[in-house]
Amino acid sequence: MNQHNLQIEAQFRPEVLERVLRMTRHRGFRVDDMEMSTAADCQSLSIRVTVSSERPIQLLSRQLEKLMNVTRVETHLMEQPLKQSA
Repeated sequence: MNQHNLQIEAQFRPEVLERVLRMTRHRGFRVDDMEMSTAADCQSLSIRVTVSSERPIQLLSRQLEKLMNVTRVETHLMEQPLKQSA
């Protein structure tokens, strides 16, 4: 299972986080970790989400980019831990 970090920038709206999480679930990704912060002026927010799935991350990132109020989505593949062999 591949694990990816998504960095999402969006306009501050109460429903943005709900839309991001719903889209993530509908596209078959599991949220492993999440962090959200708002800008000092409360006009924008930054969401960092770690997701995992067997599906290509582009299936999720392209749909997130289409969400209303989302301004930018970046994806990063996380390093997989090395498997130990006996």
